[in-house]
Order: sequence, then structure tokens, then C-alpha cells
Amino acid sequence: MKKVVLGIDVSKEKLDLCLIFNEKIMKEFVVDNTVSTIKSSIRNLSKEYSMELSEVLICAEYTGQYTYPLSFACDELDITLWLENPAQIKHSTGIHRGKNDKVDARRIAFYAFRFQDKARLFSLPEKNIASLKLLLSERDMYMADKSKYQGQLTDQKRFMSKEDYQKKSKRLKMLIKELNDAVSAIDKEIKHLIDSDKTLSNQHRLLCSVDGVGERTAIKMIVVTNAFKDFVNPRKFCCHAGVAPFSYTSGSSQYSQNRVSDRADKSIKVLLHMAALSAISWKRGELYDYYLRKVAEGKNKMTVINAIRAKLIYRMFAVIKHNKIYEKNYANAIA
Repeated sequence: MKKVVLGIDVSKEKLDLCLIFNEKIMKEFVVDNTVSTIKSSIRNLSKEYSMELSEVLICAEYTGQYTYPLSFACDELDITLWLENPAQIKHSTGIHRGKNDKVDARRIAFYAFRFQDKARLFSLPEKNIASLKLLLSERDMYMADKSKYQGQLTDQKRFMSKEDYQKKSKRLKMLIKELNDAVSAIDKEIKHLIDSDKTLSNQHRLLCSVDGVGERTAIKMIVVTNAFKDFVNPRKFCCHAGVAPFSYTSGSSQYSQNRVSDRADKSIKVLLHMAALSAISWKRGELYDYYLRKVAEGKNKMTVINAIRAKLIYRMFAVIKHNKIYEKNYANAIA
């Protein structure tokens, strides 16, 4: 258990830091959110308080790309970094009134000191994984814009003059073409990244062997799981993806039937949903037979589809764990 904890509230331009030693606040200050500034500030703290960097635990809320300079600085200095879910910190520190960055840094520091035995240490993903994550994010942005422009083409034709619509549609089609070109370029870059990495290429091949799992779902699974290093338990990933059902009861009262939580990674959940629909739309195979059997038993269709999502997750983790192509008739193969 480390006695020195540095709590950091991360924002776009600056970091608010709170250094505590044995639950006593030693120093509170603000630095710019740049790699060089963060590194020099941590080194100065080490000299000022005569402490080894290995004795320090740094904790911050995970705020996406804004945590990159901090992550990179900690990696270069070889300092223990814990990036925690903001909701976890908020719900574990009691009821609060008011909010500012200085107070948030203090709360993060005390949270980290109290719960450091539950710390999940962060490490920078490999370069190819980081690049894939950025490419997928950029692709999603372009696809969202394309969908918006296509909606304008179809929805507004009846509500403006023919001349105005022709001018507008011409401009929109130019934008859509540029977006299609950008998406095609990203897809080629993603394919090159995967093909050039032996591990990623093998995992992609194994995942695509599972019925219903296509290239986009396979790539997203690799990125979200950090090439299956951050998640090794499929049940925990079901929780992360919002697929695992939970009960909502209290005493003799039942608030609702078992249902999934809203706290989930919606981006992977959408792809898993499409994969489940794809698996049963072929109207053949084990998952299609399972769907028909459960619906005939009176199960809600969406509940059955959610169960198929979970089955796909377990199958994807299984092929990665055993490093084997998915076998549809595994029992027969053993016999």
C-alpha cells in the first residue's frame, strides 16, 4: 500500500493536482496538460518531498483523449497510473454540493488512497491498437455525417421547389462522395494495420470465423479489449457491453423483470446486436434454431436476441483463448 497518492482532475487545457501523504494534503496546484509540463512537475514534486517515483500512485478520471499526455508522461517516468471510471468515484465519495476542479482533484486523491487495493493499473496500448482506435472513431464520425446528409436528400425533396432541391442535392452528393472516399481510405488503412501485425491478423481471422461476426465487429472487439488483454473473462465483458441482465428487487418488492444496465459501451453493443440479427437472419444454424425454440416457448424476442449477443461474446473469447477457428459441430468433431 502506497502512502503517497497524487489525485488529478483532467481537463482539456490543464490538470488540477492534489498530493496527499498518509491522508494529509501536502500540496495542491495546477499545471498545463502537456507531456513536458507534467513530467517536470512530477520530478519537482519528487525532489521537493524527497520521494521515489516508485512510491507514488497517480489516480485520475478517464476522460478519453484528454488523458493521453498524462498517460504518456507516466509511461516515460515509469509511474503507477490508475485511470478510474468517473461514475465510480462520484458514487463512492458520498453526497456533494457544488463542484470545481480543485475540489474534484482532492476527492480523487482521497478516493485513490482509500481504495488503492482495488486499483486497475493503466498501461498505454500498443501503437497499432491506438491507431486502430483513432481510425474507428474517425470512421464513425464520417458515417454519422453521411447518414445526416443522406437523410436531407430523401426527407426534404417534397418540401421545397424543384430548382432549390436540385441545387441542394448537388452539394450534398458532393459531400457524400467525399465522405465515401474518406471512409474507403480509412478502411484500407485499417486493413493494412491488421495485415501488418501478426497478432491482430490472427485474432481478426479467428473472430470472423464465428457465425454472425463480421469485419467491423471483429475489429471493434480487438480495440475495445486491447487485443483481449484488458478482458479475459467473457462474463465481465458482457457487463461492459450491456448484455448481462441484472435483477431489480428489494425485500418482497420486484421493481421490474431482470434487465440489462444502461451503463454500457453502446458502440460495441450496437455491433453485437447487428451480429446477432445477422446470425439468425440466415435462417439456418444453431443460433437460428435456438431463437425459434425460445420464441416458441414464449420468451420475449429481444430477450432472446440479447442472449444470442452473450453467446457470440462467449464464442469470440473461446476462439481467442484456444487459438482455434470456430467449429460449428464441435461435439461431432470430438466424437
